[in-house]
Amino acid sequence: MTAALALACYAAVVGSAAPKVLARSAWPHRAPALAVAIWHGLTLSFTIALALTTYHLVTPTWHLHSGMSGLLRFCGLTLDARIPGTGPVGVPAIAVPASVALVPLVCFGHELLRARRVRARHRGVLDMVGRRSARLRATVLDHDTPAAYCLPGRRPRIVVSAGALRLLSPAQLESVLEHERAHIAGRHHLALAATEAFARVFRWLPLAREARAQTALLLEMAADDRALRRHPRQALVSALYTMAAGHASHAPGGAFTVGGPGAVVRLRRMLDARRRPHPALCGAVAAVAVGLPLLPPLLGCAPGM
Repeated sequence: MTAALALACYAAVVGSAAPKVLARSAWPHRAPALAVAIWHGLTLSFTIALALTTYHLVTPTWHLHSGMSGLLRFCGLTLDARIPGTGPVGVPAIAVPASVALVPLVCFGHELLRARRVRARHRGVLDMVGRRSARLRATVLDHDTPAAYCLPGRRPRIVVSAGALRLLSPAQLESVLEHERAHIAGRHHLALAATEAFARVFRWLPLAREARAQTALLLEMAADDRALRRHPRQALVSALYTMAAGHASHAPGGAFTVGGPGAVVRLRRMLDARRRPHPALCGAVAAVAVGLPLLPPLLGCAPGM
């Protein structure tokens, strides 16, 4: 089996089978932040595997039997090697894999800029129609529809409607605001933009679809967990139910809302009294998340491939 075939098989497993298994697992809902790391590890591992597959397909075969030393020598990373950039094979050997790796990165940057522009426009509207509440550390909109959301980024903003203020008790309101602060402090918009960019590039891939949907839900769960560490469980549960029952409006583009994806799933999760994952399991999952991007280079550079 050649390195290209091995990497292609690995990419197929990561892109098709792994996301289905992970999406059906129960543990991600118990450790949402770690699960987000796993999803990002899978997307990064797939991208690296695809780039290395194209590398092995467009380069000569002499280095494929030399393991890591042959690959490093071919890439010009040893003292006695020349970088293959002048010959007819050297240019595609670098350009094609680099393009595979750079396209998702460029799309990620574009997604960040797009969301930033949307949030900037919405902040301008808030400055005109909203009023700043120093007590709540939020912008209050004079609107009857219950709503609470945040605009992350360099100038974060938490927004709550007058309808939400009337519906929620002080304890419920504080838990909702803490949920939104968690999105801002955790920079969740970056994680969401990464999966959105990956999904735009590989929209046909099961991993792309599942990573985008699951990351959005898991980030809401992670924000729930932070709010639950500082406020009573009943306050957040009842607030989420009240906002859902009050037909809370959707957040604008680039924003996070307390009634975001999977409100029913999140309610059931918060009402479930299951214990948190064992620290050993958390450590193992974290190690897997870090190790996933390293597997394709190891696979592609293994001796005899």
